[in-house]
Amino acid sequence: MAVGQDSGVQQYSDAGQKALANGDYAAAQRAYEKLRDLEPGIAEVHANLGLIYFEEGKFDQAIPEFERALRLKPNLAKTEVLLAMSLSEVNRYREALPGLEKGFRGSFDPEMKRLCGLQLERTYTGLGRDSDAVKVGLELNRLYPDDPEILYHNGRIFGNFAFLTMQKLAQVAPDSVWRHQAAAEAYESQGSYDSAISEYRQVLAQEPTRPGVHYRLGRTFLQQSRRTNSTQAAADAMKEFEQELQLNPRNANAAYELGEIHRNAGEFDQAQKFFELALQYYPDFGEAQLGLAAVLMSLQKPELALPHLQKAAALNPANEVAWYRLSQVQGMLGHEAEQKKAFAEFQRLRTLKSSQEEAAKQIFAPEEVTPQQVGPTQ
Repeated sequence: MAVGQDSGVQQYSDAGQKALANGDYAAAQRAYEKLRDLEPGIAEVHANLGLIYFEEGKFDQAIPEFERALRLKPNLAKTEVLLAMSLSEVNRYREALPGLEKGFRGSFDPEMKRLCGLQLERTYTGLGRDSDAVKVGLELNRLYPDDPEILYHNGRIFGNFAFLTMQKLAQVAPDSVWRHQAAAEAYESQGSYDSAISEYRQVLAQEPTRPGVHYRLGRTFLQQSRRTNSTQAAADAMKEFEQELQLNPRNANAAYELGEIHRNAGEFDQAQKFFELALQYYPDFGEAQLGLAAVLMSLQKPELALPHLQKAAALNPANEVAWYRLSQVQGMLGHEAEQKKAFAEFQRLRTLKSSQEEAAKQIFAPEEVTPQQVGPTQ
């Protein structure tokens, strides 16, 4: 920074730089405010004072300092970005937008790009440009996939966009199959099964052969039967899965659910048939691999179950059920070392298990299939 030779100027400059280096913003602010009064024509003094105000959260004070610095020296790129972020913080979104877009698209500094992206999401949302906020969120996810702050803000933005989209759907097409299906899926995810069933029925009344709807209706009946122990709901679920397969024999999810129903009823021949049907069309269906392995274990055919469990574990190494059943089969086959290794992995995964499953649930995204559980294979 080119300052005058006045000893007071040099004193405050040295003190300000030292305080900044130590993160002592209060002391840095005092020094740079003195420098500003002594050397009002130096752009870097205003830029540094603006940065200090910014770090202190005093955005309304930072803005005029950044603006003054840019008038004195327009090519201060970082100052231009900091000005845009300050404007966003005080909700002056239209003024902030050009600088934030420029900073996010053009910055090579990862941290500056990250901060610009977060503020750009805020600005687009403030301007009602929700789809643009989502685009920035997707780009931030790509650039910073494990950043907790970005994941938090993106979760809110994506959730808000989903809500607004469904709200618009209800406004523009209140009686469409799309609106009824969206409502049904939302009710299903919330556990409002009677309402979900009613909405799915509305879809089928308009389009009786609509793919996937009988399956989702079957899933809803199945969940209702588990909550209420209703044998009628369980029978209705089975009927819906069968109807789905009549419309679309390649629906692996419907075949899987039928296989699981028959397995739990001890009807292993029927269960095997449906699990194999699911895998015929979807070989990488991990839950179906586990279901078929459980049937083969119940039929005392561990040698046939083994490759299915190995594939399930390879498809999803974090699936504790795969490792638990793999340890059982290895034990049935007399493979002591392999049994211990599989069981140790099962115990490790169970220990790590946390509330992440709840956090991962998405709005309007009901569970796709019944997950396999640790327990007896019968």
